[in-house]
Amino acid sequence: MNPLGGTVRPARPDEAGLLRALVRAAYAHYVPRLGREPAPMTDDYPARIAAGQAWLLEDEGALIGALVLEDTPEGLLIDNIAIAAAARGTGQGRRLMGFAEAEAARRGHARLWLYTNEKMVENIALYTRLGYRETRRAEHHGHRRVFMEKPLSP
Repeated sequence: MNPLGGTVRPARPDEAGLLRALVRAAYAHYVPRLGREPAPMTDDYPARIAAGQAWLLEDEGALIGALVLEDTPEGLLIDNIAIAAAARGTGQGRRLMGFAEAEAARRGHARLWLYTNEKMVENIALYTRLGYRETRRAEHHGHRRVFMEKPLSP
């Protein structure tokens, strides 16, 4: 795997199973901490792909990352970001976050936002380092969430 190599591209319909497998593997270590599967493990990836919301990071023929982006009235929502275990710690997550920022600007959004489970403290710390700020905590679809946002420069 090349550091920060590869291509971010829209997921294709025939890749829904691969996308789901990548996400399930990436989030599996959270199951004991949360006592249940995180929401991304149960998402409808064929529907996400059909809606044009799913992106994949591919490097040397391997899928190493996934991103789900959703246009909302509040800005571009980063609904899910997942990095394969073999690619963790190589900057690929930051790369996908940078792609999301560029995509938000391309789509005319002034804000990126996301939420994560309040027990995923390492994610909260990472998003804070990337310039996101916490806006609220709330129960959301049966999960305790931390909502964060990052305004984009005009």
